[in-house]
Amino acid sequence: MNQDDTPHPDRGERIAKWLARSGVASRRDAERMVEEGRVRLNGEVVTHPATFVGPGDIVQADGAVIETPERTRLWRYHKPDGLVTTHRDPEGRPTVFASLPAGMPRVISVGRLDLNSEGLLLLTNDGELARRLELPSNGWIRRYRVRVFGVVDEARLKALAGGSVFEGVRYGPIEAGLDSRKGDNAWLTVSLREGKNREIRKVMRGLNLHVSRLIRTSYGPFQLGTLLRSELEEVPGKVLREQVPGLAAPARAGRHR
Repeated sequence: MNQDDTPHPDRGERIAKWLARSGVASRRDAERMVEEGRVRLNGEVVTHPATFVGPGDIVQADGAVIETPERTRLWRYHKPDGLVTTHRDPEGRPTVFASLPAGMPRVISVGRLDLNSEGLLLLTNDGELARRLELPSNGWIRRYRVRVFGVVDEARLKALAGGSVFEGVRYGPIEAGLDSRKGDNAWLTVSLREGKNREIRKVMRGLNLHVSRLIRTSYGPFQLGTLLRSELEEVPGKVLREQVPGLAAPARAGRHR
């Protein structure tokens, strides 16, 4: 945390960081909301990101009053396919956030899974935590089970570990191995540390393989485990503090269907 971001008893906390900790958006997106005139402080439109929020101030984003940030919390969610990882979809498709149980605080996702992908999605009420967990510098491995259709060339799979270029786009190292094969269908285990949008599908297409199912099984130290589809479970505070040092203790964990 740099000096400008340090909360001060007199001036409070920068509004973008305050919004991020409230789960409204990442800090970068919160700064964009300020630039677009979508944030008000005590009824006045905020015009500068260096505006500070103090105790008792009323903050509105897109017309809604935002509650004071809670302690940081993190959930594991088994995302089914058919849901998009956005709060509002211009095409009207069902979203992850509309599917969550009643009583959940406002949350954002750590990274994304596309419409047809499923498996582990981390959710948090703290945009600062989401940004921190997404940083490539964490070196966290994201692991997937991938079903493909086509002829698997194991030598080409292994070569992905050295990076690859498909359709003019350079991709970083991917660890991919063949787990099982039956006819023209095969299951792979695929691991990467930093992924571009739809990276696995595009790289597999470059190997003449069609991805028919993609399931994220882990994100860093957090595992999908035995979570059922659409099931949600809060990460215990002790585990969260062990994996992400420097966080305040979250509220008590719970499990929902």
